[in-house]
Amino acid sequence: MADEESTWDRIKDNWRIVLLVVVVLASTFALFSPTLASGSGAGSTDAEATASSGGLTNIQYGLELSGGTRIQAPLVGVHATGVELSNDTSTEAVRSNVAANIENASASDVTVRYAGEYSGTVQQTTVVEVTARNVTAAELGTALSEAGYEYEDTQNRVSKVTQQTAVSILRQKVNEAGLSGGSVRTVGGDVVVVEIPNANQSQVRDLVASRGQVLIQAYHRNENGTYVRTTVMDSDDLQQVGNARQLEGGRGAEVGVIVAEDSAQDVQQGFVDTGLAQEGGTECRYEQAPNQTEPCILLVQDGQVLNSFGVRETLAQPMRDGTWADDPRFSLTTGNLSTAQEVAINLRAGALPAELDLDSNSMLYIDPSQSERFKTDSLLAGIAAVLAVSGVVFARYRRVEVAGPMIITALSEVVVLWGIAAAIGYPIDLSVIAGFIAAIGTGVDDLIIIADEVMSQGEVSSQRVFQSRFRKAFWVIGAAAATTIVALSPLAILSLGQLRGFAIFTILGVLVGVLITRPAYGDILRALLTGEH
Repeated sequence: MADEESTWDRIKDNWRIVLLVVVVLASTFALFSPTLASGSGAGSTDAEATASSGGLTNIQYGLELSGGTRIQAPLVGVHATGVELSNDTSTEAVRSNVAANIENASASDVTVRYAGEYSGTVQQTTVVEVTARNVTAAELGTALSEAGYEYEDTQNRVSKVTQQTAVSILRQKVNEAGLSGGSVRTVGGDVVVVEIPNANQSQVRDLVASRGQVLIQAYHRNENGTYVRTTVMDSDDLQQVGNARQLEGGRGAEVGVIVAEDSAQDVQQGFVDTGLAQEGGTECRYEQAPNQTEPCILLVQDGQVLNSFGVRETLAQPMRDGTWADDPRFSLTTGNLSTAQEVAINLRAGALPAELDLDSNSMLYIDPSQSERFKTDSLLAGIAAVLAVSGVVFARYRRVEVAGPMIITALSEVVVLWGIAAAIGYPIDLSVIAGFIAAIGTGVDDLIIIADEVMSQGEVSSQRVFQSRFRKAFWVIGAAAATTIVALSPLAILSLGQLRGFAIFTILGVLVGVLITRPAYGDILRALLTGEH
């Protein structure tokens, strides 16, 4: 019984060392456990980074260490806040009035978003946004004033809602395109960053270059006999979009869609009203004789006609009978499979609320072979740092019982940081590695402060003397850690690109050091210097 009590007492006296061992074992499990490999990355948000598998470990690598493409470009648009509109003013009227006073904009480029409550006859906090190119905030302000609308402020960027919507749609586009590990986030407000590992520049640029607005329009004569386009269906009307497939004989490709129940009647009526559902169907000659053709269906993406085709009687008859809406299925045909795949992706993801200004973009492509060199160089740099620190520590103290635990404790901190990254699925890139190095540097400094404070005043004769000296050192370490955390917190919170990863892991390293590794080193040093376990 006495031996059991003695063992328990030793554990209580050295609980900080026990905690460090448990944390290191948990971190090792996070690094190598196959049970976490499939779910690695679940804890990180897509806005944080791109990830590519680390092979034998559960480490996820960022773009610099996996290879791939990064495109960074602002969203095109300006907006005004606090626009005052009377409660009987229609959205269409506002869009038309504002667009009429802006040379480079049409009504379709203007969005009116009601964000507040009505107060009498005036509604406050209304947002008016223009997503046309070459329009400035000053021009939007002038257009609002000329249209008779008062406003609070204008900004040369798109609104928060537009930013969030664009990021969400781009993420879905990346996923629909099957580009695994891709991420989309914003930095500095309206600048969107798209990162996709193992993808070349043309793949990524083609994916994000267009807004992806797909319309199904009727090309027909109006009451005056003039050919016009009338939109009968868009992505908002669809309930389900099938996969693109090649037609038999290689005669183009198609995408099957199912129209939403609440839109089916309107789509059906649109076919009837434009003559697409006329008896016998229609023969489309849009490309050969656009001024003589029967009504055609136009598949339009971002204003460009991708394909034109007529309506078979097998589709026209249920449209006329009103029975098509009971099973509203439809096929969109294209000239080739790649175009059909692009249409399917854009229909599923929806149209971007604003286009990316790729003329002002920053594009980075890292070849996978180059990223492998980055990994090798990073590993060599880490080994060199360990050897350098070890040499300096041994040269300083020339005592294995002091320097040995110091090096082991510092290395355990590295294992814990790697384990945290693997557990939360945070991709490791060069900025994160810089954070590791900064954390290790401050950690070794703190351990040296502890050793110097404990040993500078002569021999440590008892545990009470050791604790007194250790507390003095720990106050210094705690104050330095608090300063570091406060200084780096803004970088960790704000979306400042790669600086965020550096700040996060430097702060994590400081916290792990202050809460786990420094106290554990103190217990190890106490046991070695006082002989009291």
